[in-house]
Amino acid sequence: MKLVTYNIQFGKGLDGRVDLDRIADEIRGADIIALQEVERFWPRSGNTDQVASLYSQFSDYYWVYGAGVDMHVENSTPQTPRRRQFGNLLLSRLPIQYSRHHLLPKYGSTGPLSIQRSAIEASIQTGDFAVRFYSVHLTHLSIETRMPQIEKLLDIHQKAQFEGAPVSGNVAGMDWESGVDSQQVSNLAVMMGDFNFQPDSPEYDRIIGPISGYGGHISNPVGLVDAWCECGNDKMDSSTALVDSAP
Repeated sequence: MKLVTYNIQFGKGLDGRVDLDRIADEIRGADIIALQEVERFWPRSGNTDQVASLYSQFSDYYWVYGAGVDMHVENSTPQTPRRRQFGNLLLSRLPIQYSRHHLLPKYGSTGPLSIQRSAIEASIQTGDFAVRFYSVHLTHLSIETRMPQIEKLLDIHQKAQFEGAPVSGNVAGMDWESGVDSQQVSNLAVMMGDFNFQPDSPEYDRIIGPISGYGGHISNPVGLVDAWCECGNDKMDSSTALVDSAP
């Protein structure tokens, strides 16, 4: 199975052009695609519905979208309703059994831009077992604002099985539509996205587990590992972003 995660920054490239077609060309062929900073009806991206535009490129995929930012558009009417949205999209070749949208802790700001971040969860049956896939976007502001978001993600993962699916229990005879089943929640999860930290940061260690003086990371009881490292790669020997303006 091929997984791809990409913060598309509303389709804007290094040349300053907003072009979803070339992004679609780069990610085409993956089985699960997690995208961040996908927006709807913002002037900077031509007031277009980027979710609809991307779906037109991947019409044979299932998808779920979760907006962290969701605001009224000035020229919207009840007859032509529009919402200005900004969030995460997850596309899958396989059916999405259910999804949940999680808003992450946020701080206000009197200076730098502070955005409501979120994670979209999709449960997907992959062969003999289900997996919860997440498209995640954490804040860029600071370690102090990211850590509560990381704690929330770990809490979501730990409690998922105990909370159950969106519909749980005996649904028979309860006037639910046919095909709505009470589902078991998988203990398997893959979190993809833009975490806005380095692999040698305290945030990374909180998710993966602390480093031992004898070498390597001590397993995190939450059970998350770095898939890049599990495949035999060095966590510091990779590049996932071109950043020249971060503090």
